[in-house]
Amino acid sequence: MSNDPSPPESETEDATDEPDEFSTDDTAPERTESTPDAPESAPDASEAAPDATADSPSESTADSTPELPPDVQKYARFKKMDGAQYDRVNEFLRDRTYITAREWAIARLCADFRTETGVEMTKIGDNLPYLIPFMTDTYTPQAVNQARSAFEEKVRKAGATFLYGAMSGFFTAEELDDVMYEVTEVAKFLLEVEGVDLSVDDELAAEDRISNVMREVRESSEQLRHDEMECPHCGREIGEEE
Repeated sequence: MSNDPSPPESETEDATDEPDEFSTDDTAPERTESTPDAPESAPDASEAAPDATADSPSESTADSTPELPPDVQKYARFKKMDGAQYDRVNEFLRDRTYITAREWAIARLCADFRTETGVEMTKIGDNLPYLIPFMTDTYTPQAVNQARSAFEEKVRKAGATFLYGAMSGFFTAEELDDVMYEVTEVAKFLLEVEGVDLSVDDELAAEDRISNVMREVRESSEQLRHDEMECPHCGREIGEEE
């Protein structure tokens, strides 16, 4: 596996319709094996006997498997996605969010492998295929940092876009409630895929808190649009001469 810092930007799309949720590829043809013809004569016993000094398959496999850090071995997120392909995950995210599968996975790892002195980017990059089922290559620390920065930038831009839409008056209260319901469902699904166990009570409580915040946003934006015309940076009324 190579340390390719460039993100896998070329995402392909399947020609056939796919379900909205992540799943493994079950379309591979069934493998059949034919029974070979029996040899005309049995091999010599000395040739057929295995070498007593040869390593057993289990020992060879164990020797070829790299030793993983304990926290990497215990990492249990994304287990629901075992067997999922990067393209399928990436297509799901691109249809519903601004982030890619690479950015989502690495941002989650950076949050989980954060220490008092910073993020363990080398550990994340070196063990990426063992931590995330749909990632197949290792990353350099620079590539990990690049993906994390891209995630944070997209979250800020998406947040500004959404908040402007909520405050601008383009949506009615009912339409904004519908938008909030849709985006909340996507966010909850991603959390559940990561391994977060959300109870019904927790979901309802979170939805109530979000609804209360959005009602306050609508009320404040009404006052901002109609009662106040101050610059958010300097506090001077818009249009006021210096």
